Amino acid sequence: MTDVKQIAEMAKYAAEDALKLSADIKNDALNAIAEIFENNKEIIYSANKIDLESAKNMNLSQSMLNRLKLDEYKLRDMILGIRDITRLDDPVNKVLWSKNIAEGITLKKISCPIGVIGVIFEARPDVISQIASLAIKSSNAVILKGGTEAENTNTAIFNLIKKALLKIKGFPSNMVSLIHSREDVKEMLNLEEYIDLIIPRGSNSLVKYIKSNTKIPVLGHSDGVCHIYADESADLEKACNIIIDAKCQYPSACNSVETVLVNDKIKREFIPLLFGKLKSNGVTINSDRIIAEDYTGFVNSIVEDWHKEYGDKIISVKIVHDIDEAIAHINKYGSGHTDCIITENNDAAEKFMTYVDSAGVYKNISTRFADGFRYGFGAEVGISTNKTHARGPVGLEGLTIYKYKLLGNGDIVEDFVLGKRKFNN
Repeated sequence: MTDVKQIAEMAKYAAEDALKLSADIKNDALNAIAEIFENNKEIIYSANKIDLESAKNMNLSQSMLNRLKLDEYKLRDMILGIRDITRLDDPVNKVLWSKNIAEGITLKKISCPIGVIGVIFEARPDVISQIASLAIKSSNAVILKGGTEAENTNTAIFNLIKKALLKIKGFPSNMVSLIHSREDVKEMLNLEEYIDLIIPRGSNSLVKYIKSNTKIPVLGHSDGVCHIYADESADLEKACNIIIDAKCQYPSACNSVETVLVNDKIKREFIPLLFGKLKSNGVTINSDRIIAEDYTGFVNSIVEDWHKEYGDKIISVKIVHDIDEAIAHINKYGSGHTDCIITENNDAAEKFMTYVDSAGVYKNISTRFADGFRYGFGAEVGISTNKTHARGPVGLEGLTIYKYKLLGNGDIVEDFVLGKRKFNN
């Protein structure tokens, strides 16, 4: 039986030891992980094949199966992501700002690790390498819990990581840990004295469960209801290409577009063009009542719930009268993840990007770019729709917090209270 409390306690000690690690040692550890993955691909593929076979009896959705499969492209990106992280600056012990608050007194804001992070995720085994790598670079210890459907792949990847880290002299042995069962998760959620942050990656129900059953701060998002708004000045071909990519490139991703809003002024020209391309790419179309009546041969059903994450080749389409209605719709029904305007009008773009309340607001680009790897973070621990600490794809910076260092020389507050000394303006 797994002793989760002991794992968490050892992780806390490892996080304290990690403060002493140089950037070179951390990069050596990451390069060792990348190398061991490169040299042991078949071990990973074999484990993943077992999980995929077992998944046939689990009644998993197609989107879950897509996330579970670890092919050569995902493994390539895993390795590239690790190597990219080695090239990033060490995010720890940076002076974020410094000022003299009074004569002889200096205040500094310094970046530091969060400490121990628990990450609970479903299906995607490549998450282990992303999160472990970011944790190592940011000097955080991490406790990982993957879905049972990826148990063999998760274990194979974790064992390779542990093997690689053992080769690095002076590296804390408990920086990366893996737990296995739902009972382990329940215990972990009660260990606020050891664990500083929980990051859930998975379904809405998973995130809600985590938030309802722990006192530990939670970072993440529950839904990926992403929108694309085709404005009245949109380039129609450009709009179609972006929407097809955002829906079809990887439909089960949380940054896949779920709802398309079409300005009333372009509907007659744009909708037939868009629907033709959606149909030819195997996308099922749901819509508002107006569109459904005009395009009976294309529309599958009338949308009842506009806050809907399909995670599949299904999309909702709605007519809006203007940009204001589009913004209002997104702020009401969206999930604060990623939303895009397609327009050739810079003023419209600026208005949309200012007033849409989401972690990512885009102009003329696929929502699928909402990803730490594509942002140049090397990888991500997840995408946050929180409004505190970190928002959007969470990379190295999102895994650090800060402390204030105040440097003085025998200074006392009473001198300032009595007016003998003054703070700088």
